[in-house]
Amino acid sequence: MTLPLDHTGTAVDAQGLTRVGFENRTVINRKDYGITYNAVLETGGVMISENITLESDLSAVKAA
Repeated sequence: MTLPLDHTGTAVDAQGLTRVGFENRTVINRKDYGITYNAVLETGGVMISENITLESDLSAVKAA
């Protein structure tokens, strides 16, 4: 799976190192990946949503 990343910025930190940031927010359907388990709750709803939100924040430091 390839996830799209949004560039959130580049900066030089207090030590003089260049840092770069990225973030991602993707919604996938768990059934597309064979995860079909679920349980019905007493209220009639289900325990696990079909849609799962994946979020990530990445930070990288440029090697010297």
